[in-house]
Amino acid sequence: MERIADAVEREADVRVIARNVALAGNLFVPREAKGIVVFAHGSGSGRNSPRNRFVARALQERGLGTLLFDLLTVAEEAVDSHTTEFRFDISLLADRLTGATDWLTELTAARSLKTGYFGASTGAAAALIAASRRPESISAIVSRGGRPDMAGDALARVRAPVLLIVGSRDNPTISINQRALDKLNVEKELVLIPGATHLFEEPGALEEVARLAGRWFVDHF
Repeated sequence: MERIADAVEREADVRVIARNVALAGNLFVPREAKGIVVFAHGSGSGRNSPRNRFVARALQERGLGTLLFDLLTVAEEAVDSHTTEFRFDISLLADRLTGATDWLTELTAARSLKTGYFGASTGAAAALIAASRRPESISAIVSRGGRPDMAGDALARVRAPVLLIVGSRDNPTISINQRALDKLNVEKELVLIPGATHLFEEPGALEEVARLAGRWFVDHF
């Protein structure tokens, strides 16, 4: 187990050990952190997702720690780039996220902190499944343009408060999230970002996602 100090004031490259698989990650833990948010990226993306990194920087400015990591190994990503066979394997992604959460709780820098998940696209489903497996460890969940429907029966077992964020012009995803919201038995909210589409590329849209996410995590940490 890596020994990482009580604070990681600059984003550090780490090896996240998830179920005996080493995954590349970036960890930031400010002094007197209010909690730490683990990111689960969406289909075909990774820890360098510009949208997730934008949100991560906004959370860091609010005194929150962040962990961004690749859910797939380098070899798996090479295969997936041609076959897409791993990016939709929600069970595998949830296993990796659960393993990363267990790894995180053993680090000196993070073991005493409240933990939350920020999931995008299929990563939101992985986050919800992982949270249902570790109800004592996860304090809040935020989904950005997510596919919570792919969490299936796990939705009813989630115990952490859930915020679903969708663009108001992303009609298919709105319907998916509305149905998922009905299956959640926790504090929950669905927020539509006015004028935004699925990737929140419109001016100010991603800033609003980051603001809402930051408030949700701080309130529930």
